[in-house]
Amino acid sequence: MCATSGRNSAPPTGGSPFCISLCYDGRLSLFCFLITAGLILIPSVPQIYYGIVPQVWGAVLWGPVLYYALINMVIRFVLRNHDYQVAIRASFLGFTMAVSVLVICFAPTEWQQFGVYGCFMSVFHYSEFLLIAYANPRTLSLDSFMLNHSVHYGLAAAASWIEFSLELYFLPEFKRFGHIWLLGVVLCALGELVRKGAIVTAGRSFTHLVQDEKQTDHKLITHGIYAYCRHPSYVGWFWWSIGTQIILLNPVCICIYTLVSWLFFHDRIYIEEYSLLNFFQSDYVRYQKRVPTGLPFIRGYLIE
Repeated sequence: MCATSGRNSAPPTGGSPFCISLCYDGRLSLFCFLITAGLILIPSVPQIYYGIVPQVWGAVLWGPVLYYALINMVIRFVLRNHDYQVAIRASFLGFTMAVSVLVICFAPTEWQQFGVYGCFMSVFHYSEFLLIAYANPRTLSLDSFMLNHSVHYGLAAAASWIEFSLELYFLPEFKRFGHIWLLGVVLCALGELVRKGAIVTAGRSFTHLVQDEKQTDHKLITHGIYAYCRHPSYVGWFWWSIGTQIILLNPVCICIYTLVSWLFFHDRIYIEEYSLLNFFQSDYVRYQKRVPTGLPFIRGYLIE
């Protein structure tokens, strides 16, 4: 947990204000994410572009995988315990970002949108950790990467990969039909901006878990993006999740993700607002009357 470490109390001199504001774990993760992505892309792009590697798509991936393995060996040698756990996760997401960029640039056309999907996935998970490190470091943990969010989340991701692969094999022309997948890019980008804007705006009042007890610094946030919807972080995540499947043009998963995400946030908001009404009482009731949840057909926990 970032806030409990004494090494984080004195930020380094120099650098950008954002980096100075980050706790130690945030700076470590940012370094590993960027260095891994850079060390994979810098040698791989000219090697692939100039045909140094065999012109077989599978062979193209061996170089990035080898570089990533070497980077992991260095991390294992240099870091230990919690630092290693932070670094290895950030490095993995940097590797995912780098490979996704290579897929966009050099893979056969029908695979390029999967590279776009990979970029959004890596940015989503890494930025969750980074912005918690910036906005609310006392709650920062390895779970802030959200890589182990739930078994259901992992199964949903795997299902989308399977559907994409099967449809690409049997209906390759469908995957680029009318560039509809670009709508998914817009939804993912907007969803990311809304969710990350919510995290920064809420600051120390934002957590990944529904709170049962009110913390001393927990405030009711009603300004910024919270003036337009009560749960902007859920709004962003909802549309981002649907956008990922539109990028992949997965018709089955589009329907399933929409339904399952709506049911999840319907129940989550209901439970969360029960706690918020206990925390803020009449202030939250007035806020509910003034501002909608932001999600379609979800009203939350209302006191009639």
